[in-house]
Amino acid sequence: RVELVESGGASVQAGQSLRLTCEASLDTFSDKCMAWFRQSPGKAREAVATIYTRRGTTFYADSVKDRFTISQDYDMMTIYLQMDTLKPEDTSMYYCAAAHGPCAEIDVDWIDFPYWGQGTQVTVSS
Repeated sequence: RVELVESGGASVQAGQSLRLTCEASLDTFSDKCMAWFRQSPGKAREAVATIYTRRGTTFYADSVKDRFTISQDYDMMTIYLQMDTLKPEDTSMYYCAAAHGPCAEIDVDWIDFPYWGQGTQVTVSS
């Protein structure tokens, strides 16, 4: 049984930082694409960052590059999203997702991820 549990969402002021955590229960953590997506009401689900667990290679959306960092604790089957210099436009529900195999290098699509967490809300006020 696959389970992804996010935590760490909160309400903060612009410029502040947050760290989101995703604890995964998977058959194996090896050879997985782990991702953070976000979605706001009325907007499409957006891939924020991905990490390929076998190699640690990462991908970032242009909107968060140089501000967000995705990382993993392989032994704990946990991934993190360090979010710095938060902006009001980062306000969203953030979801952890998992897929088998390497991550796509471009056009990361939510439809390719069969496993999802319940989400954690991030609200950034100006």
